[in-house]
Amino acid sequence: MNLPEPVQSYFAADAVIDGAVPLDAFSWNAVVLDEGGTHVGDAAITSWWRGAKARYQNTSVPHSVRQDHDRIIVRAMVTGRFPGSPALLSFAFRLSDGRIAELEIGA
Repeated sequence: MNLPEPVQSYFAADAVIDGAVPLDAFSWNAVVLDEGGTHVGDAAITSWWRGAKARYQNTSVPHSVRQDHDRIIVRAMVTGRFPGSPALLSFAFRLSDGRIAELEIGA
């Protein structure tokens, strides 16, 4: 699967339950939208990432990718400790200057 470098970095980190937060993949003022919450900037994204990993012990594996205007939509199988696991979720990335500027995760 041909994914842009920051998206590859995101999924490489997400494949490891206790892996490091992939902050280098995100712009300094990136926005993550997940589970009804909005997380902006390095500190908030770090807190979101670590909280989700601790709570759900989740990993994700990309299955498909498509371009939708200015967003890269990756469908990934997410497995972890949550109802309905495993689940096929959408990860919508918007890139800017070679980094993730926005990530929205949903069904």
